[in-house]
Amino acid sequence: MPDGVPSNAGGGAARSAGGAARGARWRRWLASPTVISTAAAIAFAVAAGLALIALTGAQVGEAVAAFIDGAFGSAYAVAASINRATSLALVGIGFVLADRANLTNVGGEGQIAVGGMAATAAALYGGVAGLPLGLSFILPLTAAVLAGGLWGGIAGVLKLKAGTNEVISTLLLDFIAIWLVYWSVQSEALLRQPMTHSSTLPESLEIPDPTKLPIITGDPGVPLHIGLILAAVLAVLIAVVLSKSLFGLWLRAVGLNPTAARRAGISYGGVVGAALAIAGAFGGLAGGIMLLGEQYVLKSGFSSGYGFDGLVVGLLARGSVGGVIAGALFFGFLRSGGINMEMVAAVPSAVVLVIQGLIVVTLAGAAYWTRSRSAA
Repeated sequence: MPDGVPSNAGGGAARSAGGAARGARWRRWLASPTVISTAAAIAFAVAAGLALIALTGAQVGEAVAAFIDGAFGSAYAVAASINRATSLALVGIGFVLADRANLTNVGGEGQIAVGGMAATAAALYGGVAGLPLGLSFILPLTAAVLAGGLWGGIAGVLKLKAGTNEVISTLLLDFIAIWLVYWSVQSEALLRQPMTHSSTLPESLEIPDPTKLPIITGDPGVPLHIGLILAAVLAVLIAVVLSKSLFGLWLRAVGLNPTAARRAGISYGGVVGAALAIAGAFGGLAGGIMLLGEQYVLKSGFSSGYGFDGLVVGLLARGSVGGVIAGALFFGFLRSGGINMEMVAAVPSAVVLVIQGLIVVTLAGAAYWTRSRSAA
């Protein structure tokens, strides 16, 4: 090496070139029609939502402050928002996996419901509370996964054996599952807590402490639970499966052309049944995490529309697991802020739902506009 030439000069130049290239990619991405149209759609939806809040007579400034406080105002609020996003992400990932095979799973709400029921039953009556090595919550989560997978598998069997469209079957199974939850918390023979007096609520007993999901931070004031880590691992796994694995190829082949897939030796029935069962298992896991990680008591309506919000997250993700994560975080914080806005600023809950709907519609419109421009 010549005298006076630093040994790391070549490495420094390479790093500078790499940094410049990454900066250029980021600038191109930020200037892309997809990003611009999405940002414009969100801005329009927010402006329309603020106008709607003003029309209700609420103080817009107070409502915005309440929203920000509910979503980001404290470590607890941020953790609660991320926990909500975890459940939404799991439902969305299941939707994206089924969608790769051209299957539309709208059964997230029902799959959450049966997953929550199974997790509650296992935690209360499965004798797991005293088990070591985390089995006290792993086994109830496993029960939730199996229940959700079974619920999704029913739709697969109906499609394969009776030709029932999965949109119809999964939607109707939602209502069956919701009423099963209602029945289970109304009957002492099932999951209802013993009635000690007339004011006893129709809900289950609280699950034992060992069956509750451990908090990652160790601080109840920042209640991020281990479900977040599980969801992140599964998100990476499914992203790899969809893009790199043989099963991902089968899903894509069945989704693009079932006839050609059959002629190539791919089992159409096996792929469809597995896709719907796996999607259901993700919904069931979301229900188990909601029950073991946040609510601790099964009650009628505990799923609170998470299945339908997760469906929207999956739709807006456009087949991308990364898009699911981004959408789930967005809706998780939106839900937290909306709840606080209703409580503090007296903004009617219907207005919050309308704002969410505006965001969904404008984002979907932006996606359609972007695709139309690309096709042209």
